[in-house]
Amino acid sequence: MERGRFFQRRRVCRFCHDKVAIDYKDVGLIRNFLTERGRIIPRRMSGNCLGHQRELTIAIKRARTIALVAFAEER
Repeated sequence: MERGRFFQRRRVCRFCHDKVAIDYKDVGLIRNFLTERGRIIPRRMSGNCLGHQRELTIAIKRARTIALVAFAEER
């Protein structure tokens, strides 16, 4: 007996679809791509394209440097 195959729907890059600019000062947007521990969510989970994931990573690191976002959450 053959099992049905599992197909997962491909995630669409939110930034490409909505034409949203990535800005390190937009803390609300940046927090959507961080875990509760403060780690950056990987591209395969967030669904971002490569270019926007790189821009997002740079924006998160800039926001951390000027203390808009915490480096790590307290336990």
